[in-house]
Amino acid sequence: MRKILSLFNFAFGVLTASLMTLPAHAEDIGDADKGARVFKKCAACHQVGAEAKDRVGPHLNEVFGRPAAAHDGYRYSEGLRSAAIDGLVWDLEHLDAYLENPKSLVTGTRMNFRGLSEPNDRANVLAFLRQYSDDPSNYPEAEPTAIAPEVELAPEILSIVGDRDYGEYLASECSTCHQRDGSDQGIPAIVNWPAEDFVVVMHAYKRKIRPHPVMQMMADRLSNEEIAALAVYFEELE
Repeated sequence: MRKILSLFNFAFGVLTASLMTLPAHAEDIGDADKGARVFKKCAACHQVGAEAKDRVGPHLNEVFGRPAAAHDGYRYSEGLRSAAIDGLVWDLEHLDAYLENPKSLVTGTRMNFRGLSEPNDRANVLAFLRQYSDDPSNYPEAEPTAIAPEVELAPEILSIVGDRDYGEYLASECSTCHQRDGSDQGIPAIVNWPAEDFVVVMHAYKRKIRPHPVMQMMADRLSNEEIAALAVYFEELE
């Protein structure tokens, strides 16, 4: 009986200590208003707020205290799934470390972000995010996030259902630069992008709105059906 009580007290102590790493309020961490401005660096991939959805990265509502790779419906990298098996939980300490250097904390993560080197920037972003781990009815309004629609595309273009097998065939040329394992060594990763975001970006190159001459040339050679095929292939690529 004493042994059982001892184990219970130990477990309770660990739980209490872990909860203490989660400040009760955003103001205990940093300045949430300043964090909202810094979060714009994250907004190309992540959404927050009542209408937040998963895009290139998962939405970040209720991230505080959540086990890694535990958000249903999002396809996490093998690196994050392995970290979850090892017991990684997004408490304040680990969120701070991930923001500082994602690939240092989680080997194999697809998060292509160099990190925030300034402690104050990290504290402020975490204060901003902490607001979205409380009661959803009290979420502050957030500016629209995720990849902005750089071009307005006709519904018939966005509704094209791409042929994944054809996309795999076409992707051999993309893979001379972009790596299929999601690595961003020397060039941004495009694995697991939402298909619509991929289509919008490629049409932005096609219309010379995005200023990369090689990508403009590549996109200009692709038909709408070929872009859709590539989009579904890279979205579903493991």
